[in-house]
Amino acid sequence: MYLIVGLGNPEGEYSNTRHNMGFDTINHLSQKLNITVTKEKFKALYGDGMINNEKVILLKPQTYMNLSGEAIIKYKDFYKIPSENIIVIYDDIDVDIGKIKIRKKGGPGTHNGMKSVVEELQTEEFPRIRVGIGKPMFKEMMIGYVLQKLQGEERDILNESTKKAADAVCDIITYGIDKAMNMYN
Repeated sequence: MYLIVGLGNPEGEYSNTRHNMGFDTINHLSQKLNITVTKEKFKALYGDGMINNEKVILLKPQTYMNLSGEAIIKYKDFYKIPSENIIVIYDDIDVDIGKIKIRKKGGPGTHNGMKSVVEELQTEEFPRIRVGIGKPMFKEMMIGYVLQKLQGEERDILNESTKKAADAVCDIITYGIDKAMNMYN
């Protein structure tokens, strides 16, 4: 069983922003796999289904970004999912816009959602897909930058990135993370 987690802030007010690339990827996976993500449990929306004969749970924590780990640990513990079967998808300012990066493990960097995930799971040993959103011109503009509504060409580029991230999830489960890293990085 795999837990596939998209990091974001509750949709509505925060949809269509750079900070919700994880949720956008889960939305693409939901459509692609015909899995509705509408059930509620443990401070998250979820849906379950299959990828290549492997059971998966698609998860969108509803705790707001900075507390994402609180929902994830509850699913991990309840379903007894090993950390290496938790795939976390999130926006990353250190990856160029339009690119995605797959990693087997690693630290949270400056991403507060990932800091929460690492803290709650008490490990950095889980795969992740980083969706590149680029950086603002000045560090002081970061909060406004990640929460700004997307428009035009940038929205189209990031929509393609989240579709690519959704495909990458399926390839990680089907072919293994090493092969998926070779395919996408």
